[in-house]
Amino acid sequence: MKVEITRLTDATEAGEIIAGTFSTDEISAWLVPPRAERLPIQRRFFTMHTAHAIDHGVVYGIQVAGELIGAAVWFAAPYPDIPGEEEEIAAFAGEHAERYGILGGLMEKLHPHEPHHYLSFIALKPERTGRGLGTLLLKEHHRQLDAEGIPAYLEASSEASRRLYLRHGYVDMPELLRLPGGPVMYPMWRAPVAS
Repeated sequence: MKVEITRLTDATEAGEIIAGTFSTDEISAWLVPPRAERLPIQRRFFTMHTAHAIDHGVVYGIQVAGELIGAAVWFAAPYPDIPGEEEEIAAFAGEHAERYGILGGLMEKLHPHEPHHYLSFIALKPERTGRGLGTLLLKEHHRQLDAEGIPAYLEASSEASRRLYLRHGYVDMPELLRLPGGPVMYPMWRAPVAS
């Protein structure tokens, strides 16, 4: 099995993979409760953020035998806001846009202010999980962070993903991100590892 990690320059396919992965999780269900509406809205949301990361961060793609099967979206903080983000979300999310605003506000409130790299999203096609490919994606950027002495931050969207990040050197931040009437997210921090 030939595995290759590259930097992506097109957000569309990565956004599709991320949306497909996250559209069944509790956070997405809270954002867009009607299941039939969720995937098309999340596809637009994740593609928008991935495109912004291509311009203001880095997006890694992992391919197996030439097929893109996963992506990791990183920003170097501080990074600029997406121009017109609220209006764009309102246009494609409709009545659900308010929940995106609530989530964004809570994330911003808890986001650390010191310089770091932010793992916005990482996803693999569901049939490709459990084979160490997510670990390869994480390690690709962690090597750079460790070499340059830069910490990392993320919000784990589930207890299962939290456990994965704990194995990769992340620790829990003091405060959970609690969605009103919904699930929690786990803000986590990783100090660079000296070689």
